Amino acid sequence: MCKIFFMVLATSIGLAGSVSLAGAGLFSATGIVIAIVADDLFVGEAEGHLNGTGTLAIRSQKNPAHACVGEFTSSAAKGGSGQLRCSDGTTATFQFQRLSAFRGYGVANFSRGTMNFAYGFSPDDAGPYLNLPTGKKLRHDGTSLVLVDLKE
Repeated sequence: MCKIFFMVLATSIGLAGSVSLAGAGLFSATGIVIAIVADDLFVGEAEGHLNGTGTLAIRSQKNPAHACVGEFTSSAAKGGSGQLRCSDGTTATFQFQRLSAFRGYGVANFSRGTMNFAYGFSPDDAGPYLNLPTGKKLRHDGTSLVLVDLKE
């Protein structure tokens, strides 16, 4: 009986150690982020950690000097929220809904307009979660993601 108790105790301590290491960010996943603000396409990457925190970085495809970085927190039950800071001085608060541990969509409100975004999707699958400009679609041109006319 005593031997079983010590085996359970040792296993519990081992698992507790693993959880705290995971919470420190050793276990994370990255995924593509696709965002639309007005008629500008932003593309980048988000990194989420097992403890529900994460970071993201996106860059304008029209003007690569315009970039935004941010942090977020999330949970399976409540979705997530975060803050963005952009190179042009604008800031935004955003909210998102998780569709799975690796996919979701959301919205950010800037002084210059609303940004909608999707993460963890291929460009083809992200479309339904994005408010694309009228007459535009997403297309991968071989090296990058671009907004093109529907007729192309």
